[in-house]
This record gives sequence, structure tokens and C-alpha cells, in this order.
Amino acid sequence: MRVDIGTLGIWAHGSALDAGVAREVERLGYGAIWIGGSPDGDLALVDELLGATEQLAVATGIVNVWKDSARTVAASHRRITEQFPRRFLLGIGVGHPEATREYRTPYTALVEYLDVLDGEGVPIDERVLAALGPKVLRLSADRAAGAHPYLVPPEHTRQARHLLGPDAVLAPEHKVVLDPDPVAARALGRPRVEKPYLGLRNYVTNLRRLGFSDEDLAGGGSDALIDALVAHGDDATAAAQVREHVAAGADHVAVQLLRPEGTDPLPLYARFAEAFAAVTA
Repeated sequence: MRVDIGTLGIWAHGSALDAGVAREVERLGYGAIWIGGSPDGDLALVDELLGATEQLAVATGIVNVWKDSARTVAASHRRITEQFPRRFLLGIGVGHPEATREYRTPYTALVEYLDVLDGEGVPIDERVLAALGPKVLRLSADRAAGAHPYLVPPEHTRQARHLLGPDAVLAPEHKVVLDPDPVAARALGRPRVEKPYLGLRNYVTNLRRLGFSDEDLAGGGSDALIDALVAHGDDATAAAQVREHVAAGADHVAVQLLRPEGTDPLPLYARFAEAFAAVTA
């Protein structure tokens, strides 16, 4: 029995999340909150968010295997799931080489981390892997409940579903700007794509694999690249773009709503939830 994360969730840095946000997100009908920004292995925020809600799932997007030991994370998982069974999904990944001095053989490190989690009793169906390329996507199907790809268009979801098979969980992240002005929307979305992701080898390699050219990846990203990675438009248009992931084979989409600094995110979450429900009705 897997953790029920529903079809739609939110992805936000831990600094933007608290009990009040969690309660409102649950009330709006989202199935899960993804804690971004490589949360610490004690996972203290998970307890707070789950304790403030009744059915909402909480996932990590992602715990970095270079940052905290598998035994530390397994102990946190055990603590959380004893109090909140079937409501916590442990997302783990290897991050990117530019941020980790110890980054040597990431695939081997990930396998070894999973081996320790197995030994510590963390169930396969309560964890997902950050996966972009074919090798780790296949590992996600073999050693976890599935995959949590980040910064990917629906075409990646289509290819990932083929590699994962029909049964694995596929829960991509996708950025959204609720603004009908494409120039303004791209101006908000482009910096969040360019820095740091267009300077990170694993993301750039994945985007090239999907057919984006050097020209698309230069200068902060072409309009075509930004439009593929940041849904925007009026509420219905943006929701329909996110819905393309579901049509391509995603079980769940973790929406990262981008907004001007100082803007309250909760009204935006409400607008998007309503628009997404209307698209899928």
C-alpha cells in the first residue's frame, strides 16, 4: 500500500512552509506538499506539517544522499511513520556535482544508500528517487515506489513512463506563473530556470537529451525552453499545461508556483487548484 499523494501537490522550499500553509493547502484539495531545498536529515518540518493536517501527505524533494547518512534519515522516517503512517514519502537523490565536493560515483552512492535504507527497514513503497536519465529512472522502478523528476517538460514524463513501466509512481515537478502576459511571465520564470539549473551539468544534459539546442540553453534560456519548463497564462491555460504531464503518464504533479517577492502564495494556490480541477472535470 503506497502513500496516497493524489494527483496534484505543491513544491516549495522549506522556509516557505509551516503549519498554517499546510492546513490551507489541504483544505484546497492538494494531495501532498513537497519540501524542496534538500531538507536536513532530521526532517523536523515533516512532523510539523503532518501534525497540522489530517490526510495531507508530505514528501521530500529531495533529501541529498551526500548531506545526511542513510541511517540518520531512516531513523527520521521511522519516527515520522510511527506517528503518521502512510502519509510520508521519502524522496532522495544525489543532487548535482557542482554543489558537492564528495561527488564521485553518484549511481553507486545512491545504490549503497538504498541498501542501507533496506537494512534499516524503510519500505520500498515509501520512497521515490530524484531521476532524470534512463539509468536512475530504471532504478526508481526497481528500488523505490517510483520517480520524482525535477525541471522537466511533459515530453520527459512521456519517456519516463515508458522506462518506468505502468506501475511505478511518476511525480514530476513543474513551475507555474499565473500571468496572462507572456513577457511578464517569462521575466519571472527565466531567472528561476537559469540560476542555478542552466549551469548544472545533470539538468543541461537532460534538456539536451530532450532535444533542446545550445541556443535554447544560452542567454538564460530561449522562450521555447522557458515555455516548456514554466507553465504560464491565465489560470485555465496554465492548469491545462500542467495537465499535459498527467496526459503523458504522470500520476501526480508537484506544482512550484513562482510569484513576485512578497506576494502571498495562498491565493495563488487557491486559484490554481480551482483551475486544475476545472481542467480535469
